[in-house]
Amino acid sequence: MALAAVVVGALLGYGGVLITLIAIVGVIGVLWALTDLEIGMWGIVGVISLLPFATLPIKIVFTPTFLDLAMGGVLIVYLLQWMSGRRRRLTVTPAHAPIVAFIVMAMFAFAAGLNNGPLTSNLARHFAEFILSIAFAFVVVDWIDSREKLGRIVGVILLCGAAAALIGIALWIIPETLAERLLSALRVVGYPSGGVLQYIESNPELGQRAIGTSVDPNAFGGLLAIVGAMAAPQIIAAQPAFGARWRWLWVGVFLIITVCLILTFSRMAMAGLVLGVLFVALANRKYRWLVWALLAGAIVVILLPVTQSYVERFVQGAQGADLATQMRFGEYKDAFILLSRYPIIGVGFAGAPDIDIYLGVSNAYLSIAQQMGFAGLAVLILVLLVVFGWAYDHRRVASADSQLEPLFWGLHAALIAALTVGMGDHYFVNLDFQPAQTLFWMVIGLGLSATRLGRGDSRRGDSRIAPTEADPNECARSATVV
Repeated sequence: MALAAVVVGALLGYGGVLITLIAIVGVIGVLWALTDLEIGMWGIVGVISLLPFATLPIKIVFTPTFLDLAMGGVLIVYLLQWMSGRRRRLTVTPAHAPIVAFIVMAMFAFAAGLNNGPLTSNLARHFAEFILSIAFAFVVVDWIDSREKLGRIVGVILLCGAAAALIGIALWIIPETLAERLLSALRVVGYPSGGVLQYIESNPELGQRAIGTSVDPNAFGGLLAIVGAMAAPQIIAAQPAFGARWRWLWVGVFLIITVCLILTFSRMAMAGLVLGVLFVALANRKYRWLVWALLAGAIVVILLPVTQSYVERFVQGAQGADLATQMRFGEYKDAFILLSRYPIIGVGFAGAPDIDIYLGVSNAYLSIAQQMGFAGLAVLILVLLVVFGWAYDHRRVASADSQLEPLFWGLHAALIAALTVGMGDHYFVNLDFQPAQTLFWMVIGLGLSATRLGRGDSRRGDSRIAPTEADPNECARSATVV
């Protein structure tokens, strides 16, 4: 107690009240997460949704982010379960092999492209986080062992997404000076200290865009599109997450997310949400009425006076008349010039070898092709084809399970939303946006888990997660059976 008092006193003296509160809450959260892997997973979701770019106020060789700490804690607990014998088999799906091939391809492209730019500590760190985010899908698949656990993590994602949306709406409604001051207060955890608010085409006269705590409105929109698509099936499911009495909560979550998504003015994110919901409605006739709900929502948005500027932005984007769309077209043209010179394995992650070309394009697929060539892009497409192909083969079994059905379709709708967003943004594959990368691969892992559970491949009753105390003879017999 004396040591704790000294530490808290030192934090108050040197860091202030806010840093002390963050440190205390963080320590409590870490200790709680170390008791259960599921709590750690919830922590990762919370950080991605609410404080995606927060960092420690101190430097330990490098400045770790909250997400680094959350994922590191989960991996430590996960590895300790293997070391202690509580885990005995690794869950493998058809997508594991192509995902491993994608990781190997990324490492090869990274090494091959080091001659194109300096290997800085920042680049090495971001690339390591990129690989860790991809491999995190394996941990998710191995961790999900029941429909109940899958339902809980999906529920946490929906609640955290709704909380992020509420923050985004609140910051958009309050006076801009107050919103700027509140967001600048996050500088103690590594956020920008000024000029935080974002506007359409960076012009305050065109209107403010909702950003929440995600700094970038398009990245924020991508998060909301994924969560919104995941929430849509919960609205009318026979057995939604947490039970039927929570249905109206999910209705509220979907509406809040949709409103905030409109305020981001992220057109690709809205397209992602719409296509994700359409995917559910057309793939499963039980959700067919969602088509009419989408049409009704579109009519409301088109007719309401307050949303006319939003509709106008969509029309301008479709015509290629606005500055943002024209800049994207220029990036696409430059990306194809780079790919015409380095088509097979790209130029790596360090930089472009020629002075007249550059890395960076607002398209996830072209971005991967720039860095890893068409070979790397082909492997990523193979991963996605396997994920959706495996789901297609087992869609009927999953749809027959009232508890699993909304989770199964919601997760794959979320993946459709992310892939749609990737047509006009690159955050899910950008090294500078670790939270978006982690969310993307986490959704892939959860989708694979839902398909596996739909096959009846649940671990209830087997010995993959062994009890800490058990009869040695019984453990030996179970291990022999496995």
